[in-house]
Amino acid sequence: MPSADELPAPGVRRPSRFPILNLLGPAFVAAVAYVDPGNVATNVSAGGKYGYLLVWVVVVATAAAGLMQFLSAKLGVVTGSSLPELVGKRSRTPTRIGYWLQAESVAIATDLAEVVGGAIALNLLFHLPLLLGGVIAGAVSLVLLLVQDRRGQRPFERVITGLLLVVAVGFVAGLFVAAPSVSGVLGGLVPRFAGPNSIVLATAMLGATVMPHVVYLHSALSRDRFGQVPAQRVPGLLRATRIDVIGAMILAGAVNVSMLLLAATSLQGREGVDTIAGAHAAIRETLGPAIGLMFAIGLLASGLASTSVGSYAGAVIMGGLLHRQFSLLGRRLITLIPALGVLAIGLDPTQVLIVSQVVLSFGLPFAAIPLIRITSDRSVMGGHVNGRTTTVVGWTVAAAISALNVALIASAVFG
Repeated sequence: MPSADELPAPGVRRPSRFPILNLLGPAFVAAVAYVDPGNVATNVSAGGKYGYLLVWVVVVATAAAGLMQFLSAKLGVVTGSSLPELVGKRSRTPTRIGYWLQAESVAIATDLAEVVGGAIALNLLFHLPLLLGGVIAGAVSLVLLLVQDRRGQRPFERVITGLLLVVAVGFVAGLFVAAPSVSGVLGGLVPRFAGPNSIVLATAMLGATVMPHVVYLHSALSRDRFGQVPAQRVPGLLRATRIDVIGAMILAGAVNVSMLLLAATSLQGREGVDTIAGAHAAIRETLGPAIGLMFAIGLLASGLASTSVGSYAGAVIMGGLLHRQFSLLGRRLITLIPALGVLAIGLDPTQVLIVSQVVLSFGLPFAAIPLIRITSDRSVMGGHVNGRTTTVVGWTVAAAISALNVALIASAVFG
């Protein structure tokens, strides 16, 4: 446990009986992105279509996400800089701008999923038109960002963590009404696919879980929380960061598995459950109105929280790569307008969510590879450089992500 001189002084009025708790929080903000509406769409679709087949994808993706989040947080603690800042410093202007364009497309795809998900939830709960729901979701996320901008990071962390707990309750509750098959779950841990469509879903699930924008963001969350850290404090902060990441990923992983198991148990083989609205109606019919209500509330909380975190990540990416700061409203509109445009033209919102997660999967190597390279560079990380095992596992994860993307392209081209 860190000693008192290892704890951040700002905002600490008196010693805590559990001082390590003062260091937790950034990973739970990042973890919101792992239970966003894109996860709902992909996990519910996977469970409804294939039952327990893709449980292993959620487990592997959560483990990979935990590694990437720890490396990103470690980078922020050790260097006092974010991943986009370090990439920007090591790149020439054309490369930096090109890198920003792909990262910005990831931010837009992220916000697309989160705003659309919030709109669907408001439609389910209050029968609001999707476009109006998207506007409301965007406005609420702007208010949450104002909390971070004016009140500081700690109040923002508390609000987002509270919403994360609402999400957890909303999606886990159904399992107490319809318990999943133990043998089915164990069988789903064996890696396999069932045709090209299952590969598409697995890729979307991977993109929805190991989200590239929070790989960029977590380094900035650690930087903003701790600032420039004296060398003697780094080991204690890294121990706390490891606990923070493990706790957050266990919670996010449990919620994601619960979504898939709920669909596999209650929705598999039913007609009309290939959309979130259809799945919600089936859950209400099968498990009762209370569980249906909690599902919709969990979806709404996930949309509102994750779109705020996504906008925060977009600001980190833009500031680090373009070396410019934009107004909070301007930053919000950049990614909100495309999402509202999709709602306005009437595309199928569930399919939009799934496609957006596939886009995120293609953005993953661009975040993972620089992260592994920089955290494996002793000139940057000093004594906290990645060990050999961490480096090998990191490159293996990046290679697996890239291979899955190649498999998706091959299945699309060659059938």
